[in-house]
Amino acid sequence: MDTNTDTTNHTAANNTEKRPYAVVLYGATSFVGQITAHYLTHFLSNAKNKDGSNVTWAIAGRDEAKLNDLQSKLASKVDTIIANSNDAASLDAMTKQTQVIISTVGPYLKFGEPLIKSCAENGTDYVDLTGEAIFIKDMMDKYQETAKQSGARIVNSCGFDSIPSDLGVYFTQKQAEERFGETCDVIHMRVKAAKGGLSGGTIASMATIFEEVGEDKSRRKQVANPYLLNDDKDAPNVRQDNISKPKYDSEHKRWLAPFVMASINTRIVHRTNQLLGYEYGHQFKYDEAMWMKDGVKGQLSSYAMSAGLFGFATAMMIKPSRELLSKHVLPKSGSGPSKEEQENGYFDIRLFGQTTGNQTINTKVTGDKDPGYGSTSRMLAQAALCLAQDISKDDVAGGFWTPAAAMGDTLLSRLEEHAGLRFEVVDT
Repeated sequence: MDTNTDTTNHTAANNTEKRPYAVVLYGATSFVGQITAHYLTHFLSNAKNKDGSNVTWAIAGRDEAKLNDLQSKLASKVDTIIANSNDAASLDAMTKQTQVIISTVGPYLKFGEPLIKSCAENGTDYVDLTGEAIFIKDMMDKYQETAKQSGARIVNSCGFDSIPSDLGVYFTQKQAEERFGETCDVIHMRVKAAKGGLSGGTIASMATIFEEVGEDKSRRKQVANPYLLNDDKDAPNVRQDNISKPKYDSEHKRWLAPFVMASINTRIVHRTNQLLGYEYGHQFKYDEAMWMKDGVKGQLSSYAMSAGLFGFATAMMIKPSRELLSKHVLPKSGSGPSKEEQENGYFDIRLFGQTTGNQTINTKVTGDKDPGYGSTSRMLAQAALCLAQDISKDDVAGGFWTPAAAMGDTLLSRLEEHAGLRFEVVDT
């Protein structure tokens, strides 16, 4: 797979290897930022670079007192950097010191652009955990060429949004190609089981998207476009299935309900297909849904889930109800599942693929921690380390990428070895 481009400024790109830090975690005092900081501290105290030297990294944010407090709680000492999204000079000073930035500062539509701009201009690689497809689209439109010129690899959605889906499809297609000599032209992803909670930051991101959609009709059109992130002239126009209401899956004898993350995951998967030269095919179809039980109980659960999501989306698009929910009902920013809940969480997703020759393959992706935080922090950290240590800028050039297109098998192996994820071919 050749993912290089001719527009990379290799001098600028190669200079990043001489920077004092391999990774800087920006937004380290946020809820998921703290989890990621503790994970990185533990992982890097027991892991070495390929050349045997320790990875140098730092935590960053706008609040010096909070950073110092976090630093005091980490198992080993790390440097701190003060930077603020409202201060471009401080962001540039930070991004010029590191090979890779991890950003946990959302909602990204509100706070994300200045850091993307700084990374794109300074040739700094970047990963985040955004589930905001319209944010990614905005940033691609503004900074794609800048990132290509500087050598900055911008890789969004490196958490539960959207690594299990993106790498799950990638894995499924690789397995199909090995077994059948062709890829799948249809893959259905189903969330079989998941246990975990939502943080205030996740809710804030969702509220921001619904606010945008409620106030701008053009945003609604963007959100509805399955190929929103395909920016090539030959983007497919195949009608994609969208599980937006209860549906019965007669093949597996289960009711289906909408999956709240399908709107970002499907867009990332289709962009990966583009970046891989349409290895999945121009007619590739992909959809996501949640599995419910069979029978009346499953049907009721499916209708309840569908109604709940529709009601939540509607309420969040209207300012008075959005403010009411945010103030009195929804989790506050900085809050989230307890450490015990993170440790006891898990996810199990299944992918069902079919090739043009009617060969079928079933795979699963599992994680052994709370999907949104325990697993997400590990995915995010390993994606950053993968870019810093494993993926040469001669092999993957600057620009906006997806996890599977930029890091593929290398990241998949890292996640299985260090992040508690498993990718397997299964019978059902």
